[in-house]
Amino acid sequence: MRQWKKHFFITGMGLIIPIFIIILWQTLSINGLIPPNIMPSPLKIVSTIVDLFRGGELMEHVGITLYRVSVGFLLGTAIALLFGVLNGYFRTFRYLLDPLIQALRNIPSLAWVPLFLLWMGISETSKISLIALGVFFPVYLNLVSGIQGVDRRLLEVGLVHGYHGWRLIRHFFLPAALPSFIVGLRSGLGLGWMFVVAAEIMGASKGLGFLMMDGQTTGRPAIIVASILLFALFGKCTDYFLELVGRRILAWQDSYQSLERGNV
Repeated sequence: MRQWKKHFFITGMGLIIPIFIIILWQTLSINGLIPPNIMPSPLKIVSTIVDLFRGGELMEHVGITLYRVSVGFLLGTAIALLFGVLNGYFRTFRYLLDPLIQALRNIPSLAWVPLFLLWMGISETSKISLIALGVFFPVYLNLVSGIQGVDRRLLEVGLVHGYHGWRLIRHFFLPAALPSFIVGLRSGLGLGWMFVVAAEIMGASKGLGFLMMDGQTTGRPAIIVASILLFALFGKCTDYFLELVGRRILAWQDSYQSLERGNV
């Protein structure tokens, strides 16, 4: 019961500022201080979302976007896990591959769009590949950093007890790098939601990114803002899920965060 009270308290604290912004926004809209053709009122945006939901259009857009982000996230994470372990543990791989990966990491998402269209056309493959690319870099970077930062004394204990190669990676490197890996997963998921917008510009006919662009093309600001808010909502929900999973996995940590949660 006490844990639930803590949960509701923390959630309530996080809602104070958004609720204040919505009330202020609605007040300014009613008084005509915010032009409706530039920024529709919150009630207008809610009405737009409800209309899209009733027409069945909203669920189609949300469903395909969630599918693209989910598959792209899993694919990007799997590749990042492979390259992160190789480059984090084996110096030869790191010297060969890491400089190239770090260079590619700085290319903006929209710069990849023409190339992916040329290679894979406007199919789902190109969209999911672009999202996977966005997810890959933060997961890879955090995993390599976590592996490189493993306590040397911990590894010496493993070596003394006969752990070498893959057994050393599995039982010592990966568990010790897990906090950094989870941070990378959350960062990668955030970039996945950003990259899906670029992906859905690539000839898509469904998706929240397409809905947002359609609102721009047809001059409907309520559709644009509604799409942005839906991105924020689903992005926050998926990130919160990852946070909960990470908290369960890292429950063994005697960290400041666990102390902070105990004092709330």
